[in-house]
Amino acid sequence: MTPTSEEELSEIIAGSNGPLRVKGGGTRPIGKTDGAELSLAGMSGITLYEPGALTIVAKAGTPISEIEAELTKENQRLAFEPMDHRALLGSKGEPTIGGVVSANVSGPRRISVGACRDFMLGIRMVDGSGNIVKNGGRVMKNVTGYDLVKLMTGAYGTLGVLTEVSMKVLPDVAAQAMLVLDGLDDTQAVAAMSAALSSPYEVTGVAHDPQTAKTLFRLEGFPDSIAYRAEALTKHLAKFGAAETIDDTENVKMAWADIRDVRGFAGQDGDVWRISTKPSDAPGLVTKIGAKVVQYDWGGGLIWALTDTGRDIRPALNSFDGHATLIRGDAAPTFHPEPAPLAAISAGLRDKFDPRGILNPGMMG
Repeated sequence: MTPTSEEELSEIIAGSNGPLRVKGGGTRPIGKTDGAELSLAGMSGITLYEPGALTIVAKAGTPISEIEAELTKENQRLAFEPMDHRALLGSKGEPTIGGVVSANVSGPRRISVGACRDFMLGIRMVDGSGNIVKNGGRVMKNVTGYDLVKLMTGAYGTLGVLTEVSMKVLPDVAAQAMLVLDGLDDTQAVAAMSAALSSPYEVTGVAHDPQTAKTLFRLEGFPDSIAYRAEALTKHLAKFGAAETIDDTENVKMAWADIRDVRGFAGQDGDVWRISTKPSDAPGLVTKIGAKVVQYDWGGGLIWALTDTGRDIRPALNSFDGHATLIRGDAAPTFHPEPAPLAAISAGLRDKFDPRGILNPGMMG
């Protein structure tokens, strides 16, 4: 089923007598759900773009590449740099803006500008009863009703099917550079990343690769500003070693695209876990996991782990301040079990927005 309008989508959902599996571009097959495929590919296109107001509105099935191409013409960007899962998951197709919003997909720059959810202004959707719902606004000056907008961002299509999204964009940067520290162990790397993030030098990315023992710090802006901040940050991090500065913008962009998309795991056998936690806890959790390969992002707040196939790592982690999501594999439920009070709230919301339980059933449980 590939509706081309909200009205057609509403009729499909209202008339459905079984579960529906909502699909955007098909590049993020995360989570386990059954049902007839409901594709948003027929609902595509940018419906409003106001560069002066830093806002863009697009139908849910619009490819990210189309949105980014339009933004580039005006020297603007999606500042939260959404991850492209195709290399990691071996998937095909084109990532869509609806899929990005549904999964709250956010890249390395999340630590400095916020997540996808923080850029959302408004949504249009069809709920599980076939009702067409609008919430929020199309530009920043008249936004109302943020709550549902933020609730739908990251709901994985379980509360309603997005048909249109409105979001804030930001100006692009003139240049990028990065500092590289070599030879740090995981604990030292987290300490160095925390030192950089607490500095006044506007670091927009911090990551660590234990395999190469390289710790990376990204700086963005005008060339003169980057040069000053790189020199100052080098001195600030001197106790961790002598940092190398790489100021070739294109090479820096490619390096951070690799980090964003976790391309180092591509083509390797095993399950892939995404663990969110306090940076200070990260090295200890990695020791407990016993992963084959690990990547730290968000200053240590995000751990990517490649583990043996079929092993649930959650028992080894015990109770910790965070959550572990199974991105690739069948070893366990995809999403981390919620505490009972939060699970009750989640179930109540799903019952309200999708009383028949037909939208991506089983996705979150």
